[in-house]
Amino acid sequence: MIKFLIEKEFKQLLRNSFLPKMILIFPCMIMILMPWAANLEIKNINLNIVDNDHSVLSRRLVDKIGASTYFRTTALPDTYNEGLRFIEIGSADIILEIPRDFEKNWVTGNSPRLLVAVNAVNGTKGGLGGSYLSSIINDYTRELQSESPAKAMSAGMGLPRIGISTQNLYNPHLNYKLFMVPALMVMLLTMICGFLPALNVVGEKEVGTIEQINVTPVSKLTFILAKLIPYWLIGFIVLTICFFLAWLLYGILPVGHFVTIYLFAVVFLFVVSGFGLVISNHSATLQQAMFVMWFFMLILMLMSGLFTPVHSMPEWAQLIAALNPLKYFVEVMRTIYLRGGGIVELLPQLGALMAFAVFFNLWAVRSYRKSS
Repeated sequence: MIKFLIEKEFKQLLRNSFLPKMILIFPCMIMILMPWAANLEIKNINLNIVDNDHSVLSRRLVDKIGASTYFRTTALPDTYNEGLRFIEIGSADIILEIPRDFEKNWVTGNSPRLLVAVNAVNGTKGGLGGSYLSSIINDYTRELQSESPAKAMSAGMGLPRIGISTQNLYNPHLNYKLFMVPALMVMLLTMICGFLPALNVVGEKEVGTIEQINVTPVSKLTFILAKLIPYWLIGFIVLTICFFLAWLLYGILPVGHFVTIYLFAVVFLFVVSGFGLVISNHSATLQQAMFVMWFFMLILMLMSGLFTPVHSMPEWAQLIAALNPLKYFVEVMRTIYLRGGGIVELLPQLGALMAFAVFFNLWAVRSYRKSS
């Protein structure tokens, strides 16, 4: 019986001229565009430099900042107040003011001061931009000290200093795409295997074909499996396409095994499809199901650690995130891709996903009302 129901679902899917194309094009567009758009690296920061000294050292500093990929020098105003007007009209993010006696103070052994004024309307951009600029200035200071060690010694700067060597584990080049791409795969599986089956069931309610199923001897479990299995297969195809695109476009391959990813994906598909069926069972119209599904999807995605780490959230938000199944699968994908974690290391996430799968699917079976 289930074989014919699955065949019906595939025929119904293929008869739709738009849906099969969207299922294939949607993941490709997400994998191509989102890793570039959903990027928390701050670049192309508009910088205005007010050089009151016009000396060799100040010119070298301006050139060093201009060589950075993070800043774009948009103007060289004559005064600080003129630079502020550029910030007010939105054409500048940061102002660097070099004082008149910058080179003189350095040559005489004094500590020259620089003014960095940051537009902090966008707190993230302002904070990171100011930090980048401070790092460049500190690096420039070390260059000057190495060029004149005698003067640095006389100024008390030649004392032994503790050297710091930084090693970035698991992502040595700080490639943000390596952090985002695995999480985007989770979002795609959620949309395709959670959203579409729910809308499919509600669509049959609206056109009345589900009433014909209800008067047949088909059990609730058989009907639900017939609805889900086609989208599970599509989900695995989409996941495989994402693996290929991640390797082809960004050179990203998991440190761990693909088998581990597919194993967790099976459990996760049970979770999101069961959740989608719960919503469809309690929705009377397609419009209602779409609004409810979008409401939950938006919250689940934002609370999954897609953009910001869950541990950086307030404690009350972390408690809410603990009830989010997407959080656990995002942790699984990033662990396997970045650190090569195995099943033993990911047992807590596996247990949480299995608990969600049992809960949502039992709820879906019990809430589906079938009259025979």
